[in-house]
Amino acid sequence: MFSEFLHKTQQLYSDNKPFAIASVINRQLPSSGKPGDKAVIEQNGQITGWIGGGCTRGIILKEAGLALKDGQPRIVRISPDMDSQPKDGVVDYKMTCYSGGSVEVFIEPVMPRPQIVIMGKSHVGKALSKIAGAMDYSVFAIAGGANERMFPDADRIAEKLENPELIPENAFVVICTQGENDEAHLAQALHTRASYIGFVSSRKKANAVFQTLRGEGFAFDQLKRIKTPAGLDIQAKMAEEIAVSILAEIISLLRSGSQATEENIPQAHSPESNTDENPIFINPVCNVPVEKSTAKHIIEYEGANYYFCCDGCKVKFENAPEQYAVQGSR
Repeated sequence: MFSEFLHKTQQLYSDNKPFAIASVINRQLPSSGKPGDKAVIEQNGQITGWIGGGCTRGIILKEAGLALKDGQPRIVRISPDMDSQPKDGVVDYKMTCYSGGSVEVFIEPVMPRPQIVIMGKSHVGKALSKIAGAMDYSVFAIAGGANERMFPDADRIAEKLENPELIPENAFVVICTQGENDEAHLAQALHTRASYIGFVSSRKKANAVFQTLRGEGFAFDQLKRIKTPAGLDIQAKMAEEIAVSILAEIISLLRSGSQATEENIPQAHSPESNTDENPIFINPVCNVPVEKSTAKHIIEYEGANYYFCCDGCKVKFENAPEQYAVQGSR
């Protein structure tokens, strides 16, 4: 199983996809997870590895989704007696299983390397590729006649963008053409899903280019996606300084969370999220997340399914379903 864990982490990292690593760091019997047990949790909620079953699995799946959303690591502690003094970086849950025990799991999100798509072979584009490469960003350089000598720090090089739809939403596209097919490169950039498109240009020149694009059928709302001039205003003059200003703007967006996307992140923040599509169900008895696919008990009440990971909550629900059913989703 450990080899499977290593293979999965390597695959996800190579594919530049976000994931979380959950590692058991402490336990008290009879909790099934042992210190050193670990699992990879993907953005869609798929788990590879082992960190325990029952209550633990659903809780860790929920917290991993939150970690992928905010990019912050955390320790999740599940025990019969919750700590009355909350600690920074520690999330407490009450262990509701009859078997008892406790477990602490460290969750570390592994976010994708920021991807910068550079269109154009200007001095700014080359400087941007060099500095971004030194920061371990993923660099994709696109320009007519581009080669490894021109962009030695790029991960990928192409003479043109064959399929704009392959550029992900969290990519940063920077147009550094400086007069060489500006309109064509901007048109391609606007067909991508990238949430950031920067154009290295003066406002006067950009307005002239935008007029041409309007004549080609692009709407004003589409053109509003383009940030021009690209970068923060640091009075940059030299190509390297302009590249630094662009990277400063990208770093600011990354740190502020403007590039974050909740797509396919498993969430279960409230009973209202107990829908058929959500893989997590909030147990209405103890408010602990339960993974539907591994639930120990499923009870149908008034046309709705209720999922439980332990005998205790199941019995309480059966004894007074009308008390708890209103807290769950139908």
